[in-house]
Amino acid sequence: MDAFVWDQNFITGVEDVDVQHHALVDLFNELSSTFQSTDLDDREALLNDTFARLVAYTEYHFADEEALMRGVGIDPRHIVSHEAEHAHFVEQIRTIWSARHSMPDTAESIIGFLTSWLGLHILGTDQALARQIVAIGAGTTPEQAWRNEKDFPESKTTQALLKLIARLYHVLAQQNAGLIDVNRQLEMRVTGRTQELAHANEELLNANLRLEAFSRTDGLLGIANRGYFDERLAQACAAAFRREQPLALLMIDVDHFKQFNDCHGHPKGDACLQAVARAVEDTLTRSTDLVARYGGEELAVILPDTDAEGATTVAARVVANVAALGLVHGASQVSPCVSVSVGVAAQVPPHKDGSSRLVEEADAALYEAKAGGRNRWVLAPR
Repeated sequence: MDAFVWDQNFITGVEDVDVQHHALVDLFNELSSTFQSTDLDDREALLNDTFARLVAYTEYHFADEEALMRGVGIDPRHIVSHEAEHAHFVEQIRTIWSARHSMPDTAESIIGFLTSWLGLHILGTDQALARQIVAIGAGTTPEQAWRNEKDFPESKTTQALLKLIARLYHVLAQQNAGLIDVNRQLEMRVTGRTQELAHANEELLNANLRLEAFSRTDGLLGIANRGYFDERLAQACAAAFRREQPLALLMIDVDHFKQFNDCHGHPKGDACLQAVARAVEDTLTRSTDLVARYGGEELAVILPDTDAEGATTVAARVVANVAALGLVHGASQVSPCVSVSVGVAAQVPPHKDGSSRLVEEADAALYEAKAGGRNRWVLAPR
């Protein structure tokens, strides 16, 4: 069943205009039929195609009608009003179409809006235009033809019908505008809530990252703590075993640190450890290397993919960098300045859980470095 039934009442007498109106009616009815289609797979594509053709033809019709008004010389006041109706309709129907998925009774709302608008427009504005064209053709001035429209003797039936259609059109327009506004406000609230949730998730993620970093960091020295060292060494050992690559470990002890604390006080002892940790960090050049506080005044350095030669080179730099700090040690039996001893172990792990063996070897080499006079490094024998 057609949504808009064309009959003689809609004929204006301007041939081109009537032909175009009839074509618009056909497109309205085609859109209505497509809404009622049971082929759900193709319906959305067909709806979009039909609507695109309808809008394109509407804009063509409006442009042709506006050119006709100017060509005939219709009074400018009618032209301005007529063109405003055209522009408003195109804006409204595009807006309604874009919001159709959020509207209840979509087909009824859109088709009802289209048909009520076209009926009102033809019976009112376009019929008035046709009468002015006829009057101007008979010699009436455009201004007088426009004024005559105000006194045009429409029947009471026609007047009632136009008022009814106008009321229906405005109700539909307000209803659709209200639905679209509600939808936009809902979308804005959803967008705002989504952004709030994203921000909250980001804050939570950052808090978790900060907490994780805090749980892995020594509070005094700002380097990895013992727990994170154990975790990283186990991972590095398993990876080295898998790839059959060497893994090196340095165990570093600040020489006579107890005596430093007794001589200079614990606050300066803390500052001393912080300076030594920075000097050791500055020795490392790769992001994969890790320096950690092993316990007390003892530090450890993990050096992945590093053989004995590379590890002893790093150890020598560590000893030199700490000595270069020039931190006065008033109770040292080794040097007038703070120094360190370093034990070095490097090997291709014989199995993936070989981290404890590597620690034992590096610790034994550290013991030898301290027994040998301190302020030096010693490589564990292989």
